[in-house]
Formats: sequence, C-alpha cells, structure tokens
Amino acid sequence: MQIGIDSFAATENLDSNKKKNAKSIDELIDRIVKADQVGLDVFGVGEHHRKEFLDSAPHVILAAAAAKTKNIILTSAVTVLSASDPVRVFQNYATLDLISKGRAEIVAGRGSFTEAFELFGYSLNDYDKLFEEKLELLIEIQNNETVNWRGDHRPPLMNQTIFPRPIQDPLPIWVGVGGTPQSFLRAGKLGLPLMIAVIGGETHRFKPLVDMYREAGRRAGHSPEKLKVGLHSLGYVAENSKKAVEDYFPGYAKTFTRIGKERGWPPVTLERFKAQNGPSGALMIGSPDEIAEKITRHSKALGGISRFTFQMDNAELTHHQLQKAIGLIGEKIKPQFN
Repeated sequence: MQIGIDSFAATENLDSNKKKNAKSIDELIDRIVKADQVGLDVFGVGEHHRKEFLDSAPHVILAAAAAKTKNIILTSAVTVLSASDPVRVFQNYATLDLISKGRAEIVAGRGSFTEAFELFGYSLNDYDKLFEEKLELLIEIQNNETVNWRGDHRPPLMNQTIFPRPIQDPLPIWVGVGGTPQSFLRAGKLGLPLMIAVIGGETHRFKPLVDMYREAGRRAGHSPEKLKVGLHSLGYVAENSKKAVEDYFPGYAKTFTRIGKERGWPPVTLERFKAQNGPSGALMIGSPDEIAEKITRHSKALGGISRFTFQMDNAELTHHQLQKAIGLIGEKIKPQFN
C-alpha cells in the first residue's frame, strides 16, 4: 500500500499578506521534501480558488517541489476538471512529468467547493455534464497524441496534436470521488483508479460503492489490477493519542465550524469529534501504531486499498507540527505497509 500526504496549502493569513503567503508556500515545499526524505510514496496538492488556500495553481507548487525531490509521486488532489480546460491540464501535468522525470499524476474531480464555476464562466446547472465531457477529453488526450473530439462545452479539436508528451505512457489519471454512486460507476466503466475522499462518518459505509465500482470495471472488461482504490482522510499523528488530539482538535473545530456556517452543518463539538475518531470513524488522529491499525481495518472494510493519504493542514497546525507528523508517518507507519 502506498502511503502519502495531501495538502490544500491552507493559510491562516486571510488578509493577503504577501510575505506570509510566500513563507507558507516555502514551508509547504519543505514538507514535500520531508515526505520524500522519509520515504513516503505520494504527495498531493489540491486546487481551490478561495482566500484561505494558496493552491489555485497546484502544478506550479508541485513543479517547484519536483526540482527538490527524487522519488515521491507528485499529484493533484484534486484537479477541478469541471472548471478547467483538459488540454491545459494535460499540458501542465505532462510538463510536471518531464520535470520530475516520470513522477506526475492527476487526480481529476469536481472539488468540494463551487467557486471555480462562476470564476471561469461555467454554470452549476451543467455540474455533471461538464465533468463527464471533460474527463472524456482528458482520457482521449492521455491515450492519443493527435486528437479528434467534439463536445458541448468546448470548441472541437480536429486533428490537433497535444504537446508536450509525458515520460509516463500513459500519464496516470485517477478519479477523485465523494459519495455519488454515478461517480463510482463512471470510474469503473472507464477502468480508472479511484481516490475516495472521506472527511466524516464511518469509512465502511463506502463498501457498497466500492463493490459497485469494481463490478462496473469487471463488466467493462478491465483487469482487477487497473481498478485500484485509494483513500484520502483527515488525519494527524503525534507521539501518543492524547497529544495528537490536543494538537489537532482546536484548529479542526475552528475550520469546520467556519465551513459549516456555509453549508448548514452544526458547530463542531469534542464529543462529536471523538465519535468520528473512533475505531470505525473517518478521522485518523492518534499515535503511529493506532493509525496504522486503523488504516489496515479500513482497507479490509473496503476490500483492500492501494493508497492511503493523510490530509493534515486543515487544523491550523504549525509547520513544525506538520513536519514532525510527516516524519512519524514515514518512520513508524509507512514501514508497516511495505
């Protein structure tokens, strides 16, 4: 199983302080380097277009990290494909693949926020159609240097050759999903690996959807080896469970209470947090051994997973705390899955 980290380049600075933002980016690149040094398999950077995140151009951050790392896979987490041009997405990540000497990947999804639609001139009424059509085009470019394609939401491509081409052939594309059955079925039919974002509830509730994905892939003629499943969860590791919760909970409660006001969620309470962090809950906050055991349980509950990534920078943790957690994940958790 691959073990890695995802980041949304979150910043506490909401006043556009340029020096602080530059420092935040520097620290994020340092964390990617740290993850590479301690032997983690993958580092993903998300995409948002909001003032509390600095990841509106994740491929640029990953390219800067590529020049300072040697082995770690560098991926989007996720690329908001519905509001992007698949040609530019492919070109950006093909270039990243060249810079990193074959370590780039794309996780294509629709994102958990909707601000990109208005920003780039798309309608939320076309939410599903946009993603389906643009994923189709991205796969066409992945598989063919010269493309002939026609859709409803982009000018047609007639005998257009897309450059540059990546080192990897094909450039890996995963599909990032939340909990929509249609998304699982689509990924299975296309034979694309699946990255499931689980930010709450109990992870085992996704088992019927994972079964649906694998069955759709089998019926479409794809080999089991192609139908990989990854899991992205909110997590944080410290020397012991008590310290992990003490470090993580205050910032987590602040962040998700703020987001909850936008989405109609109730305020976060410690009692609810502890329930989410229980044996079958989606949160992965604890000691290295506790979290390694929990990853194993979740993998078994889903019929086996190929990748697990921690999302840690949602709780206003310091750079030092995040660096230390990455070290523990690399030194204490990763070896248990080699």
